[in-house]
Amino acid sequence: MSDPTAIDAVTRRLQLALDALEAALDRRIEASRREATLANQVHTLDADRSRLAAELDTATARSRKLEATNRDIARRLDAAVESIRSVIAVQDR
Repeated sequence: MSDPTAIDAVTRRLQLALDALEAALDRRIEASRREATLANQVHTLDADRSRLAAELDTATARSRKLEATNRDIARRLDAAVESIRSVIAVQDR
């Protein structure tokens, strides 16, 4: 195996294998970076989702409270209008 041509051929094959290994390693490193970026984005989206869900719960509770207050005010206004009508009716007699 001391033939220089055979040694050159083996050296070329070894270099090609090392180049392929280096390329595969570069792809894996890049894939890991993308994975980390995606994981970070998912974490950010999850935090946003949680914040938005809490804001929605707060807004829904406030909306329900305002609706209840609105119904109460409408009921009181109806009672006041009826009282005023009764007073006017008594005075018109």
